[in-house]
Amino acid sequence: MGSKEGVNLNKQQKKKKETTIDSYYSANGTEGERSANNKPEIPANWIQAVEELKTQLREAEDNWEKNLKIKISHLETEALELKQENNVLKVKTIQLENEAKEMKDEVKRMKDNLQRKSDQKEKDDQKARDEIQSLRTRIKQLESSDLTRQQDTIKQNKKNEKIEENVKHLIHKTDDLENCSRRDNLRIIGLPEDHDKRKSLDIILEEIIQENCPEILEQEGKVEIERIHRSPPVFNPQLTTPRNVIAKLKNNQMKEQILQAAKKKPFRYHGNTVRITQDLSASTLKDRKAWNMIFWKARELGLQPRIKYPSKLTIFL
Repeated sequence: MGSKEGVNLNKQQKKKKETTIDSYYSANGTEGERSANNKPEIPANWIQAVEELKTQLREAEDNWEKNLKIKISHLETEALELKQENNVLKVKTIQLENEAKEMKDEVKRMKDNLQRKSDQKEKDDQKARDEIQSLRTRIKQLESSDLTRQQDTIKQNKKNEKIEENVKHLIHKTDDLENCSRRDNLRIIGLPEDHDKRKSLDIILEEIIQENCPEILEQEGKVEIERIHRSPPVFNPQLTTPRNVIAKLKNNQMKEQILQAAKKKPFRYHGNTVRITQDLSASTLKDRKAWNMIFWKARELGLQPRIKYPSKLTIFL
């Protein structure tokens, strides 16, 4: 574009040079110029003015040519810069095209990866749905089996309750039978162990009765003992209390009289307090022992607590 403008300006300059004042007043001028030569003589001041005007026109023409050359140079420089910029733009365009191609390839790869992941996810979802369906089926089966198991458990619990009732009844019967087998027995509590070394237990029991309730011996005569022993039979040195003495009497009436006398007052033997009670089974004694705190508290309050067979607490007001 800069080179085209320079050519047009040169053409205009040539046209202007063809119609200068010199050519207008020359003898070889055109028809218009020749007609001008036939005019009357021009005054000298006009000629001088024309000469000055010609000089100014030449200077203006020279300045115009210089400015035109400078502009042409600037335009050529700008054209060169534009060309360089165009080359840079071409290089950038090529780079952008390459990057766009790479991005297109990358997008394609990402799209392929997403498609593969989507397919894999769909497979996984289908697998998960199949597993969920399988779990639901198993849950239904387990619920059905659990319902059956609950029904069986209810039946078994009923059977167990019945068995427990039977066991309790049998335990009660067993305790009652054991207590019946001990109905002729007396339990002596608090008798020191060292007395056994000096005398036998049957003699000690007879001395206890003679010392605390001699009227029984006067009425019934001699105490007939079928069997008497310490319980437990093996002495444990770690125990701080003496073992109990179990005595089985042949005369049940004498046993009852001794128990009645023991309820009225505490028995003593050689300065030691001994307690005589009915011999009962271990479970009955355990049940009776549970009343001890209430029993002694009721006695402190001035009440009359009694424990009836097998282990019922009775309070007389």
